[in-house]
Amino acid sequence: MFEGKNIMIDKIDEMGEDHVGSSAKTPLRADAFDISNEEKRKRIEASVRDILDTLGMDLDDDSIKGTPRRVAKAYVNEIFGGLDPANKPKLSTFDNNYKYGEMLVEKNITVYSTCEHHLLPIIGRAHVAYISNGNVIGLSKMNRIVDYYAKRPQVQERLTMQVVQALQEAMGTENVACVIDAKHLCVNSRGVKDIASSTVTAEFGGKFKDPAVKKEFMDYINLDTIFE
Repeated sequence: MFEGKNIMIDKIDEMGEDHVGSSAKTPLRADAFDISNEEKRKRIEASVRDILDTLGMDLDDDSIKGTPRRVAKAYVNEIFGGLDPANKPKLSTFDNNYKYGEMLVEKNITVYSTCEHHLLPIIGRAHVAYISNGNVIGLSKMNRIVDYYAKRPQVQERLTMQVVQALQEAMGTENVACVIDAKHLCVNSRGVKDIASSTVTAEFGGKFKDPAVKKEFMDYINLDTIFE
């Protein structure tokens, strides 16, 4: 599904610290939560019904008549559930009592997101690492924070930065890094229709800006496991 690992490393080396970025803040209006989720579902259902009707679909057909409701529910509850601050995972940390001072890497975290330009899927993997400054965090929390920020209309650059910044804030250290390798269906299924390409983004904080530490992180990502 994804490009060869050596190619991914080459991409990151070429990109360096100058990758195309955007604001790490999701562009939400100030009144984004003035209406309830139930009202959002009702409005989206009506909008989807109008889209399908405009396309000429027979909304009385048994197969499609429930589609507007299903899409609305999926958008609010699941696909874009990361827009709601109430869904943000609690990132509890613990004292590093076992004095582990090396890099910790959580690799191959599944990424399911949605491109905000065409509302088509982004599917990939995230690799997240940190070096403790006295605190540690539960492994599942790293997966959960990736999932939370992925469940928004996104651009991959912003998602990468949001993951790093959230973990930096939670752990009180700049020593966090994230690499995401993902396929964008807006590229794969429309327009140029290039099904082979993937996009790699990276954000390196604190000690991970050091070339030797960065290389160690990339070596961990390249490390084969029995599960691959």
